[in-house]
Amino acid sequence: MKKVSWIVVIAGAVVGLAAVVLTHLGNPANMGFCIACFLRDITGAVGMHGAAKVQYVRPEIIGLVLGAFIMSVATKEFRAKAGSSPATRFVLGAFVMIGALAFLGCPLRMVLRIGGGDLNAVVGLVGFTLGIFIGIQFLKRGFSLKRAYPVGKGEGGVMTGLLILVIAVPSLFKFSEEGPGSKHAPMLAALLIAVVVGALAQRARLCMVGGIRDAMLFKDFKLLYGFVAIFVVVLAGNLITGSFKLGFELQPIAHSSQLWNLLGMVLVGWGSVLLGGCPLRQLILAGEGNGDSAVTVFGMIVGAAFAHNF
Repeated sequence: MKKVSWIVVIAGAVVGLAAVVLTHLGNPANMGFCIACFLRDITGAVGMHGAAKVQYVRPEIIGLVLGAFIMSVATKEFRAKAGSSPATRFVLGAFVMIGALAFLGCPLRMVLRIGGGDLNAVVGLVGFTLGIFIGIQFLKRGFSLKRAYPVGKGEGGVMTGLLILVIAVPSLFKFSEEGPGSKHAPMLAALLIAVVVGALAQRARLCMVGGIRDAMLFKDFKLLYGFVAIFVVVLAGNLITGSFKLGFELQPIAHSSQLWNLLGMVLVGWGSVLLGGCPLRQLILAGEGNGDSAVTVFGMIVGAAFAHNF
């Protein structure tokens, strides 16, 4: 138990440090890492929505999947499997994304925002916890997405292919000239940092929804240690750099419509419990060869397109 807990704490600290560094290198404030926001930007870059301010192929997403793939192969944990209620997972993934974009951030960015002093994210945390509690009631009453089955090992190359296309034929994609999509760290630095984060997240099983779920169900807090570490490192980084700003108003890329902050994260918590992991965890599982998690990520991409088109 102590060994696993320290792995989680170290992984969380590295994720927090990576978020601070990526923000310093050019990513938007309080958005060193955000799975929902970055998938939304990729959705715009490939032309699935027309919001010009949020279009960029975020190398962090590609790096997370690649890092998880490398670590899972190195530890012999790579397992190509799929077939666990893919249609349901696709729809749930879309709703999780819609909820995250109503709040303006995934569970990981929620922690980063709290570390930056954004009290709107505390409202989101309340909603997220409530959503997880509701999801647990579904699990207790027998909800299940059933088992997955072995499939071919070629399921995991989509993100790598996207990276090759961006480098080889950048004219295929749309890139924001203003707004959050125009703010980004250098591509190579972002990719390498994300590979390290993806590898550590795979090894530590880092998942915030899993941490709160396990705390509620089993009084097991070890996954939560990682997110406490993220918060502490990000808080320290913001205090050192003078970026910490406590309050509700004028927070970067945030809003104070508290009902929607709450309800958006209720939806994210509920859907993530049913899916078996938060958006970060779904990316990591996709890197491990889980085709069902890849389908969930595609559902999130469609959810982002829906949110910004309608």
